[in-house]
Amino acid sequence: MSGRWSEISIAGHPCDLYEPEQPNPHGFVLIYLHGVHQQRLVDKQPFVDAFAAHRLPVVAPLTKRSWWTDKICPEFSSRLTAERHLLDNVLPFVAERFESQPPRLGLFGTSMGGQGALRFSYKYPRLFPVVAALSPAIDYQIRFYDEHDTISEMYPDPESVRQDTATLHVHPLNWPKHQFFCCDPADERWWESADRLRMKLYSLGVPHTCDLESSGGGHGFDYYNRMARQAVGFLAERLLLEKNSL
Repeated sequence: MSGRWSEISIAGHPCDLYEPEQPNPHGFVLIYLHGVHQQRLVDKQPFVDAFAAHRLPVVAPLTKRSWWTDKICPEFSSRLTAERHLLDNVLPFVAERFESQPPRLGLFGTSMGGQGALRFSYKYPRLFPVVAALSPAIDYQIRFYDEHDTISEMYPDPESVRQDTATLHVHPLNWPKHQFFCCDPADERWWESADRLRMKLYSLGVPHTCDLESSGGGHGFDYYNRMARQAVGFLAERLLLEKNSL
């Protein structure tokens, strides 16, 4: 009863697609943004179990180490940014394939994809009012000088990266109605920036749900798998809440 995965192409770029045995009756669909190591969910059973339990299709585009930005990442495309790919290609595909449009879409991601999901939801809260981020790599300017990363190919300096982070895109009067993020306290690289986001949201009075206390696995799929049920459950619950509020 777990459904099936397939690999498809959207506008010439690969994408994983999960389809449950029976789709949910409300037309809800999840979009997953992968991390910098580009690990996929096809063999991550805790996520598959959660998708199946809530009967949620999942569309998971693959965009290399683009950091899900609106900057050209040559590794992904010389003409198309990951942000425009999601907005101009992936969303129309979801609308055509599942007859689902915002706000029936839940956006979530891990690590690089977690910060991407948050940034999308802060920039476009009407498109993505329901979002979840696991171990979001929010202050990714700290990786600007990592010679194995692509960030320095997309930005001129670390400060320009910082100005594009999710935290700097939070608008005090226009934010996603339903947001969840979590990070393991043992995650030495990314926990601090998640905590700064929590403090900013709290100071602005922006409703949010976060778990920065649960621990187990540090940064990676040991932790993501541990949090999968909670994150996917949040998305399913809040999608229904958003639908009922319309």
